[in-house]
Amino acid sequence: MSFNGIAGAVNEPGEIPWELVLLYFLVALAIAFLLGKRSGGLKAFNTLDLIYIGIGSAFAVAWEFYIAGFLDRFIPSNPFVSVGFWGRIIIVFIIAALVRKVGVGMLTLFIFDVLGDIFHYGFGGEPMYFIYETFTYGLFVDLMIAATGGRIFGLPNFAPSVTTKPPTQNIQKTTMQSAEEEEEDTPTRSTSITKSTFIVGAIEGAIIGILWAFPDPVFYDGFFRPFIEAKIVNWGYIYYHIYAYMPGDAIAGIIGAIIAIIVARAVGS
Repeated sequence: MSFNGIAGAVNEPGEIPWELVLLYFLVALAIAFLLGKRSGGLKAFNTLDLIYIGIGSAFAVAWEFYIAGFLDRFIPSNPFVSVGFWGRIIIVFIIAALVRKVGVGMLTLFIFDVLGDIFHYGFGGEPMYFIYETFTYGLFVDLMIAATGGRIFGLPNFAPSVTTKPPTQNIQKTTMQSAEEEEEDTPTRSTSITKSTFIVGAIEGAIIGILWAFPDPVFYDGFFRPFIEAKIVNWGYIYYHIYAYMPGDAIAGIIGAIIAIIVARAVGS
């Protein structure tokens, strides 16, 4: 008996014990809740943030399932080269650099998964894939944003550098002084991009890229694929793909971080 195409198999040979998988996602959910509570949750996102997330998620779907599908005719995907997945890394990094708020990673991957189901996969196997992609790939990005205090890839955060003074304080000043004070009082943040920004960005991008090499072989091949489709697990296959994915994903992470920094600077974000 199955539900929405989910066989619910938990005793397949080599399958990760469901208790460990459940523990991981409970911990991930708790971390996401704490991060969201600390940052303001969805209320922290303004209209422009949601536009970035929506457009970026849609473009990631178009890239991975259509554009990369065409490019695969010339650059066949294999465990060492994945044009579609690398493109998703770069796009998600750009969105993260434009928004720089905790939750952007999880929300982007959730919307990506919804759109991927609508235009490519269908909704069979859900909500397993929503949970899997949101609390692995998406959470890893948000953890980096939280760890850097909103300064992912070395970019400045959105905190005002000066608090605006009450307007009554400007009444007694001259016109020139008032103009100067108003300019100083405007909430601003440094937008300077230095060489160190690119170095920090490259390091953080590589770290996230390496982390992104684990969910597909470990969580999908080690648990979700057997759980949903009752497939037998091959741990030699899993280890091989982890080692094969890491170098390329790390390089894609570095490239994605550098591109994200350039795009964020170009749009003045």
